[in-house]
Amino acid sequence: MQQMNANAGFGDRDMMTDALSSQKFITEIYNTYANEAAAENIKDEFMSILAEEHQIQHELFTEMQKRGWYQMENAEQQKIDQAKQKFQNLGC
Repeated sequence: MQQMNANAGFGDRDMMTDALSSQKFITEIYNTYANEAAAENIKDEFMSILAEEHQIQHELFTEMQKRGWYQMENAEQQKIDQAKQKFQNLGC
């Protein structure tokens, strides 16, 4: 009974926030595995899984935005230009 009371405040928003955080963590791990895979077929498999995990993450993010649970501010044009300049200078 105590376990049910502990989870009573864990609603849809909390579950989706937790799921999104988990997906971010999972993509970090698969990215590391893909970067460090020595065999091409294993790297390809990790890249495939990574793409699937990114898709799940994007779907969660989009749904949270629709519900107003993940607000994003538009970047100022000056900051966008500064970031572009920074990365252009790096040769990227």
